[in-house]
Amino acid sequence: MSHLRVVADNSFPAPAMSEASEASAPGDLPLNRIIQGDCVDLMNSLPAGSVDLVFADPPYNLQLGGDLLRPDNSTVDGVTEHWDQYDTMDAYDLFTHDWLQAARRVLKDDGSIWVMGSYHNIFRVGTVLQDQQFWIQNDIIWRKTNPMPNFRGTRFTNAHETLIWATKSEDSRPTFHYDAMKMMNDGVQMRSDWTLPICTGHERLKTEGGGKAHPTQKPESLLHRVILSTSNPGDVILDPFFGTGTTGAVAKKLGRHYIGLEREHDYIAHARKRIAKIRPAGTEAIQITRSKRSEPRVPFAHLVERGLIDIGTKLFSAKGKIAARVRADGSLKSEDGFEGSIHKVGAHVTDAPSCNGWTFWHFMGAEGLMPIDTIRSQIRAEMAAS
Repeated sequence: MSHLRVVADNSFPAPAMSEASEASAPGDLPLNRIIQGDCVDLMNSLPAGSVDLVFADPPYNLQLGGDLLRPDNSTVDGVTEHWDQYDTMDAYDLFTHDWLQAARRVLKDDGSIWVMGSYHNIFRVGTVLQDQQFWIQNDIIWRKTNPMPNFRGTRFTNAHETLIWATKSEDSRPTFHYDAMKMMNDGVQMRSDWTLPICTGHERLKTEGGGKAHPTQKPESLLHRVILSTSNPGDVILDPFFGTGTTGAVAKKLGRHYIGLEREHDYIAHARKRIAKIRPAGTEAIQITRSKRSEPRVPFAHLVERGLIDIGTKLFSAKGKIAARVRADGSLKSEDGFEGSIHKVGAHVTDAPSCNGWTFWHFMGAEGLMPIDTIRSQIRAEMAAS
């Protein structure tokens, strides 16, 4: 492999990891490192199935022609770098195929891949994703609060970019922290349109001459949502187009490992300085609101066999108008004789297609009717403490 150079970020102490996390981060991975070279060659050198999350912000192939001027005749600092230029669409498609194929090989079966782009490239990238049998979980619209105006007045202002969240197959079971995203959205389900500002002010890295260090530096707020929603502390995040290190910076703040691949030396230099300044938060600080789906499964029968709910106990609906009795195997029998699980009996007595029996059924406690889910929560707390 030619032109490979590992640039260490030794200021990053490894976050505390469970046994499962350690298994996902084998010792031969260049964790918390920036590797200089071609991203396809470098990804092919990594162990197969070794990373938990891939975030890719590939060249957009903007096909810009000539200078773009503001109304005052000043020049817009657009993307004119050589790495964003391809001779033909076929050449860009081949490049997209090659790097996505390499990313697929290195991604775990239950891992996630995020790819972002603009109207110039995202539809071509999406086609290749599906051609390679990736399964699209969501597309996200990043709506920019402060987009660059359309100075020529010839089309709509381009005020958004698109992110595609995908997995290796329809059967993949990716990490997704639904409740944490809901918490970030003031208790309301997080939508697929994210309104965030572009990278400006103190966050925008500058050259010694005062220019932009990278023309398409992404805001950390965008990566914060991506990484927090689809990875866990100690996970390995690969960015094949590392640029000035936004992925690495946010990964370090959130207690994840990163692997950055980048060809341009100047970008690497900026990324190193940026990431070195970050001091990771403690293990407790990076914890998030956990989804109930991720908590241990506790069958209702466990409450019965442990004597937390006695055989023959009468359970009620929240207002006490509907009742059923608990049987020895954890099933219920309603007053009209219907038998089944807490969920099936709940659905039957309410004439509904489904029912969450844990929240529907209540027992009579010292302070009145209480949902049986409160007892399940106590058992889960015991399991977590053991």
